[in-house]
Amino acid sequence: MTRPVRRAPRWRRLAILIRQRRLLRVVELLVLLTVIGVAAGSYLVISHSGKNDTLLTPPVVALLLVANLVPIISLMVFTARRVAMRRAAASPIGGGGRLHVRLVALFSVVASVPTLLVVVFASLLFQYGVQFWFSNRARAVLENSNEVAQAYIKENSRRLANDMVASRTDFRSAVSQASLQDQRMQYFVAEQIAYRQFGEAALIQIGGDGIPRLLIGSLDERPLEKRLPPAALPALRDGNPRTSFAAGDRVEATILFDPASRTYLYASRSVNPVVLRQFSRGREALTEYNALLDRSRSLQLQFNAALLLVSLLIVGGSIWVALAVADRFVRPVGELVGAARRVAGGDLSVRVRMPRGQDEVGTLALAFNRMTRRLSEQTGALVAATDQAESRRALIEAVLSGVTAGVVSVDADGCIRIVNTTAAALLKTDGLSPIGRPLAEVAPELESLRVSGDRQAVVQLASGGDLRTLAVKRVRTEDGDVLTFDDITQQLLDQRRAAWADVARRIAHEIKNPLTPIQLAAERLQRRYGREIQSDPSTFERLTQTIVRQVGDLRRMVDEFSSFARMPKPVFREEEIAEIARQALFLHEVAHPAVGFTLIAADPGPHLVCDRRQLGQALTNIVKNAVEAIEARSPDAPEGAVALTVRAEGEREDGAGPKRVLIELADNGIGLPPERERIIEPYMTTRSRGTGLGLAIVKKIVEEHHGTIAFDDRPGGGTIVRLSFDAATLAPLAGIGVTEDDDNGERERRVPELTRMKAD
Repeated sequence: MTRPVRRAPRWRRLAILIRQRRLLRVVELLVLLTVIGVAAGSYLVISHSGKNDTLLTPPVVALLLVANLVPIISLMVFTARRVAMRRAAASPIGGGGRLHVRLVALFSVVASVPTLLVVVFASLLFQYGVQFWFSNRARAVLENSNEVAQAYIKENSRRLANDMVASRTDFRSAVSQASLQDQRMQYFVAEQIAYRQFGEAALIQIGGDGIPRLLIGSLDERPLEKRLPPAALPALRDGNPRTSFAAGDRVEATILFDPASRTYLYASRSVNPVVLRQFSRGREALTEYNALLDRSRSLQLQFNAALLLVSLLIVGGSIWVALAVADRFVRPVGELVGAARRVAGGDLSVRVRMPRGQDEVGTLALAFNRMTRRLSEQTGALVAATDQAESRRALIEAVLSGVTAGVVSVDADGCIRIVNTTAAALLKTDGLSPIGRPLAEVAPELESLRVSGDRQAVVQLASGGDLRTLAVKRVRTEDGDVLTFDDITQQLLDQRRAAWADVARRIAHEIKNPLTPIQLAAERLQRRYGREIQSDPSTFERLTQTIVRQVGDLRRMVDEFSSFARMPKPVFREEEIAEIARQALFLHEVAHPAVGFTLIAADPGPHLVCDRRQLGQALTNIVKNAVEAIEARSPDAPEGAVALTVRAEGEREDGAGPKRVLIELADNGIGLPPERERIIEPYMTTRSRGTGLGLAIVKKIVEEHHGTIAFDDRPGGGTIVRLSFDAATLAPLAGIGVTEDDDNGERERRVPELTRMKAD
């Protein structure tokens, strides 16, 4: 009787298959096919929902996530098992990779279970949480709020456009009655702003060069190019207003004012900035919401894909940690290799951990640590030497910044390497660092000296609009030049003033001697021949009185002329400026009958607190310069003309007089010289017989009277000299410097003279 064959239990047969790795290969293949099948099924489900343009329900999305995660995680575990076995096989320890495989399996299970739960919960929470935001109720709320804000904005724009059309009519009517330079136009603009409730209003003209220019109006600091951009001009040709919003708190409008002159009327009106901000935010929110609706399905897929990717990264990270922990036990030599690579990369602070046992690996680690320690000490010494050199350089820079002379170091190519504080202040580079810039760009005058090869020179340097005189020295170095320079502008000015003072004292001595004979001779002529002159006795009397008065003025000036152009202290009284100007013209009318003199002044003219003698001297000097400029013309030039205008500007708050008094002299002479900036400097003259003191004295007198002097070219040829005096500041000075003797003498001298001048 044959005995039946006993078959092994199933679990033993399974263990044998696993040991022979046959079953694992089959499982790996099944997992791979499952991943492919689940991915294909997920694609079909997503494509079907995409055709219907509907979102997947939260349970379906969660099911798809779990269906994809489980096979993919399983595939990752099997792949990590193969990697662990290969790495263990390549390790000197060997062992078949059991430690690696066990750690990978343990870490994968620990990471996968909570990851699946978190992914499912997060997906469901997100899906149910955003359902309201994609509903019609949320969309209606955003659209209604946006429509309310748009209605407010359109109403403000419509009102401003209507006001612009009416304001254009008012502006055209005002321009037809007065010029834009008329003071009444400023009042008109202010009335328009107040009446129309504008925030700003202005007439802007587009010039031939395309640059907008303000003709009249009241605007803030915002550039005109932003108010009236070139791109907006074609839309304004139809004559209709165009509105826009600017600065977040105003609505502005522009309308064509005059097509011939390309003039536009601009106005703005403040609106509630809160409404504008809410309108902008509401519009942005609605736009973003619509875009979000369009991308809702893609966002749903992206979010769940991100969950899937993060889950896989977590599992992958856990697998990597398992492999790293396993490697930590079998690869101590790898640490030494890694440390050696870090040393090669420049990290000399790396040290290898010493093993507990003193074996061969410990000996190697000790030798490696000694080597890196020596390298670190040597590198530290090099760094200390570098720091010392840097400290020395900083000391040199500190010394250079403390000296008063400017120091500039340039290389062989002419680029600036070092510049101290004094040099930077003198060169005035507009806040830009001159380091690295060519010297020819920063200071061409210094570059010319460097190229010329001169060791030292005096250079005129234009610094920030001022002409400075520098004493420059150049020292040649191995790789460039070092320029040191001192600002001697003030020193030269002091020398010039000292020389002028010496010349003035000598001239004063020579002039003072003949003054008394001249005065006595004029007075004797008046007494001896005043009654015998029958043809024109009044003119003879005025001439002799003029000689006596001018001699007296010269005598008082000579007393203080020797001190550096210091005029006598002014004696302030309230004077009629037109009368002083008339006397200044009379002196030259007699001497130059070929020149036409004109005085333009109101009757009665404006009054100004001033020193009559000094102001008369200043006017006499500028009239004299005008006559000399006319005489310097060619013989065939038209008749010479000198026009002296006296006018007042503004009214003081107390109503006691004008704010400012302007005196303007215009001639048709040869005009201003090229060096017009220096014509008021002492001894600066363009005439062969001039002394250069006239305009310097005029400037001194004007400054002592709290005024300013300016020069300009006269249209058609010639010069315009403008004297402007602050009448409000001079008014409290009335009576200062006046003594009783001066007052009586001045009154006795002026009353007959004024009577005769008015009679003439």
